[in-house]
Amino acid sequence: MRNKTKTMTKRTTIGTALLGLVLAGAALPALAQPQSGPQTGVVFRNTVTGEALDVTQGKEGGRDTPAVKKFFETGENLYIDDKSCLRNGESLFATSCSGCHGHLAEGKLGPGLNDNYWTYPSNTTDVGLFATIFGGANGMMGPHNENLTPDEMLQTIAWIRHLYTGPKQDAVWLNDEQKKAYTPYKQGEVIPKDAKGQCKPLEE
Repeated sequence: MRNKTKTMTKRTTIGTALLGLVLAGAALPALAQPQSGPQTGVVFRNTVTGEALDVTQGKEGGRDTPAVKKFFETGENLYIDDKSCLRNGESLFATSCSGCHGHLAEGKLGPGLNDNYWTYPSNTTDVGLFATIFGGANGMMGPHNENLTPDEMLQTIAWIRHLYTGPKQDAVWLNDEQKKAYTPYKQGEVIPKDAKGQCKPLEE
C-alpha cells in the first residue's frame, strides 16, 4: 500500500511539473510522429491541364493484369516488343485511332505518331502517351477510357511504338537491348494470329 501511494505521489508531481512548464510557456519536446513509407507508383496527369487522372474510372476490366500492375507502379510497358500484344494492338489501333491518325500513324485529321516529333512532348514516354489516350487532349482527341481498358491501351501503345520510323536514340520507351533489336514496321508485315506471348487474342 505504501509503494502504491509513493507511485501515485510521483506521478502527481511529474504531472504538476509538466503543467507548470506549459503554463509558463516552456516548449516541450515534440513527440515522434509515425513516418509514412516511401511513395511509389506513377501519377498520370491530364496532358493539357496537368490534373491527376483517376485511372480507376472508365471501361471495366484490364486493371489486374501483371503488365498493368507493373506499368502503374513503374511506367514500364511490358508489351512493347511482345508479338502477341502487337497483334492485338494493331487491331485496337485500327478501330480506335487510325481514323484520325492514319493507318500507319502517319497523321491525318490528328497528328502523326510514327516519327520523333510530338505535339505533346510528354508523349515521348509511355506514361505520357497513356495519359493522353486515357484522358484526352486538345481538339478532337477525346478520352478513350470508356472504350479501351488500361490493358488494351498498353497494347495499343505497343503498336504505336512499333510503327515508329524515327531515330532509335530518340525512342526513349525502348531499353538499350530493345533498341539493338528494333526493326520498324514495314507495310505488309503480318503478325501471326497464334503468336505466343502475354496477350490472349482479342474477343471477336
